Amino acid sequence: MGADCRMNPSLKTLQSYPFERLGALLADVEPAPLSPIDFSIGEPRQTPPAFFAEVIMEHLHGLAQYPKILGSLSLRQAIVHWANERFSLPQGFLDPERNVLPANGSREALFSVAQAVLDPHGGKDRVLIPNPFYQIYEGAALLAGATVQYCNCKASGQPDYRAISDDIWRRTALLYVNSPHNPTGSALSLEDWLFLLEQARRFDFVLAADECYSEIYFDRPPTGVLEAAASTGSLARVLTFHSLSKRSSVPGARSGFVAGDAELLAGFRQYRTYLGNAMPPFIQAASAAAWSDESHVEQTRRDYGEKFALAAEILGSFLTIHRPDGGFYLWLSVGHGEDFSRALYAQENVRCLPGAYLARLAQGEYPGEDRVRIALVGDTDTCREGLLRIRHFLETSAWLERKRS
Repeated sequence: MGADCRMNPSLKTLQSYPFERLGALLADVEPAPLSPIDFSIGEPRQTPPAFFAEVIMEHLHGLAQYPKILGSLSLRQAIVHWANERFSLPQGFLDPERNVLPANGSREALFSVAQAVLDPHGGKDRVLIPNPFYQIYEGAALLAGATVQYCNCKASGQPDYRAISDDIWRRTALLYVNSPHNPTGSALSLEDWLFLLEQARRFDFVLAADECYSEIYFDRPPTGVLEAAASTGSLARVLTFHSLSKRSSVPGARSGFVAGDAELLAGFRQYRTYLGNAMPPFIQAASAAAWSDESHVEQTRRDYGEKFALAAEILGSFLTIHRPDGGFYLWLSVGHGEDFSRALYAQENVRCLPGAYLARLAQGEYPGEDRVRIALVGDTDTCREGLLRIRHFLETSAWLERKRS
């Protein structure tokens, strides 16, 4: 009683999660008496494929088994087959025994990989992340005792990685890359991936490629890091992270995988064995079925395409509507993201996320401070209603005049 509770001091360096900050921002705002519409959270609300639940029910006998960290061979084979088809990989490039590890969603794997690969005594103290970014990258680096290097996204929607100095590369232990990027939706080209692979091998750091939005695209499938790695004939220093949350609209299943460098995955597997993060057998079975089916993903892409078309039709006269390379976010320039979010919520009972909550002040810049993120994850009717309310707000408020001034 009364004794100090000693905790990891790095916990105090973590910033509040974006949605906690949004709650605080709107706490004293009385919303309009309309049904609430929430565009702030990127939680897919598409109807999951019916077979997913059916396969789970068929495999509930797995409740009587301890799951294995490595997962079932059938799941790993399904993942390899999907990756071979999606990224045009040569047969045998990915070995289901050595190059693939199931994960409970990409989020937990992206976090825990930092704890597994960073060496506090290795002389490399930097973890590079894009800015804006998925908050898990920052938290993983800080809790591993590393120094975060923020790489500001440029007009392209991705950082200019070629502008990073050799001195920074030498100090880098881990690079998080997000393609397509959340929130900008920008994807890296083959040439970009090849450059990053070359740097990872030259300067001996881990390239962690978060590609969880890679299957939500419109014009053409984004290039993946595995394509680039295959063109070099090697998986050295690369790990890619994929998820069914966005691809198959099953975020509650917590299902994804990590693939890449066999030596890195062997160490990561050992770490995860102690952590105890194994996917339940019935989720493994349903996941194997999901990775083996493309028809539901094609329908999902069509649905998101319709929502982006709606956004262009409804808001295009007021704001620049950009259809991204991938993902389901509008990244709108509105002048000041926090002020816009408060005013919109008050007048229309619509929530969006200020871009500043996804970024940090770095090199004198605050990427996203002038923007909001709109997640087009609801059904089409809900998205249409929310977009119409945003248009009404722009038509009836003085916001656009304020933005121009």
